[in-house]
Amino acid sequence: MQPTPQTRDLFIEPGFDPFAAYAYLFDIDGTLLNTHDGVHWNAFRQALRQVFGIESLLDTVPVHGNTDIGILRAVAEQHQVKAQDFARELPRALAIMRAEVERNCDGMRCELCPAIRELLEKLRAGGKLLGVVSGNLESIAWKKLNAAGLREFFAFGSFSDQAEGRVEIFRHGLARAQALCAAGPHQAGRPSLPPQHCCFVGDTPADIGAAQALGAPVIAVASGTYDFAELLASFPQVCVPSCSELLRAG
Repeated sequence: MQPTPQTRDLFIEPGFDPFAAYAYLFDIDGTLLNTHDGVHWNAFRQALRQVFGIESLLDTVPVHGNTDIGILRAVAEQHQVKAQDFARELPRALAIMRAEVERNCDGMRCELCPAIRELLEKLRAGGKLLGVVSGNLESIAWKKLNAAGLREFFAFGSFSDQAEGRVEIFRHGLARAQALCAAGPHQAGRPSLPPQHCCFVGDTPADIGAAQALGAPVIAVASGTYDFAELLASFPQVCVPSCSELLRAG
């Protein structure tokens, strides 16, 4: 479905209410915030150097919509690291990444994407359950959210510690949302939260595809590296240049 001329900078699927879901699960990089430091990047480089003897700027592998483990694997494969060697050394590489970010987190410089705080405040005021689904490792993700002043908004998260692929990360996040919903004080006897009532928010075609694979709606925001037209081509329920337009629609 293509947007009509009057919605060139705002597409909402007919009949879909962006604010009607019970739970909202947000990607981090490019969706909630953008970083202007080298802390996470340098953690990759240290892990690759110390564990695999690889010097890489990460500029020859896909990173947007990828996961931390997926990025490490892609670089390792480019440098002919055998799969069994990568699997054996991966825990050590991840430990180095976590330690590097912990050591240098004071240098994180995070810029909030447009209207993110306002959107989170609106959703929280409406009693929505908020979580994050990110390709970052868990400790790195929370460090970014702390640095950005957003940690308080989120009750839970799903990260690449649990799964390498984005679909599985989103699946785990959906399961966490369903479990928290079922454990709520007013949920006794109610059915589990269906995927249709859990809305994902992301900035890449990979985010859209992962939500679609789970039968869940997705709001696509062009606040990362993909523009409005590129995201709209993947058929999200909502597509906006930023969350500013989403708030105006609500």
